Amino acid sequence: MLGDFLNRLLVLLFGYAYPAFECFKTVERNRVEIEELRFWCKYWILVACITVLERITDIFISWLPMYGEMKLTFFIYLWYPKIQGTNFVYDTFLRPYLAKHETEVDRKIMELKARAWDIFTHYWANCSETGLAKFFEMFQYIVGQSARLNQGKSSNKKSERNLNIPPPPSPNGLRSPSVRNRGWSSPRVNFIDSPRFGQSQPDSPSAYEFDNDDDSIPYSPSNSRLQQARLKLRRTKAEN
Repeated sequence: MLGDFLNRLLVLLFGYAYPAFECFKTVERNRVEIEELRFWCKYWILVACITVLERITDIFISWLPMYGEMKLTFFIYLWYPKIQGTNFVYDTFLRPYLAKHETEVDRKIMELKARAWDIFTHYWANCSETGLAKFFEMFQYIVGQSARLNQGKSSNKKSERNLNIPPPPSPNGLRSPSVRNRGWSSPRVNFIDSPRFGQSQPDSPSAYEFDNDDDSIPYSPSNSRLQQARLKLRRTKAEN
């Protein structure tokens, strides 16, 4: 485990960091030599190809002994000043292959760009349609819930108002059954002492509070005359 970590660290230092610093010094010189720039361009092309290929080849050949050490040696071989293996590898293997298949590679790249754009537009259209549909569904759901809440509040207010409204009187003046069930008793008329004369006046109709045993006639000021007339008839019958 420690050897693998050290190999990766050395590859980063001698395969990427040190060549990048040397390339920086070459670019920043007052007089830049074309051959030196071409050398470093070839080097980074080879490094890019190696980086792409090793993502696949490492799965199959990373188990080989001394694989990390061989990779480190190959990177040093490419840029070492006395050897400069970059020119040999590039001119012998990479340049002939790419020059032969350059047009085909360009065509494949253009096809991939077109397919990628078509796939992007297709999925973008589907995602936008789905997103709009979901947005309108959520909006309709929220509107429906708010309408239900408003209806519930209005129905509760109406029910409270209906509970507070007293029952209407019957058209014939009789008390409704609901009033009777509430335990309202009809006023009874008892014989009382007349405050005017200081003693009881049984013969005077005003000295009586009328006993309304008949529930068909509710007690009211308008019905008091009828009660007085009934009492007079009763007294006359009793005297006869």
